[in-house]
Amino acid sequence: MAHVHHRIDYLEITVDDLATAKRFFHEAFGWSFNDYGPAYAGIQGEDGEVGGLTEGEVRAGGPLVVLFSDDLGASEAAVIAAGGTIVREPFDFPGGRRFHFSDPSGNELAVWALPPGRRG
Repeated sequence: MAHVHHRIDYLEITVDDLATAKRFFHEAFGWSFNDYGPAYAGIQGEDGEVGGLTEGEVRAGGPLVVLFSDDLGASEAAVIAAGGTIVREPFDFPGGRRFHFSDPSGNELAVWALPPGRRG
């Protein structure tokens, strides 16, 4: 699956019990998963990974919308310049690097990028 700069790329659903959630989504919708450890499972789609289940405190507002970026630093600067607030500084994860921000209405979203030197 090709990643497109600043398009919705991934949907992350926080759940309070990963095993129960995997069973539910598999039985209800036929979803399959790629486990990344005891607290995260990637949702597999026809074109690759399309989302994930993350075990943690379920937050108000629902799933986390994740955008893709060709340049994470430039996207972070653009979010700040546009009036957004960084709520989780850039961090590494198995697929690359990302940060979380809130928009002026308080919605939390994230932006991710591939590791340097890797193209989508």
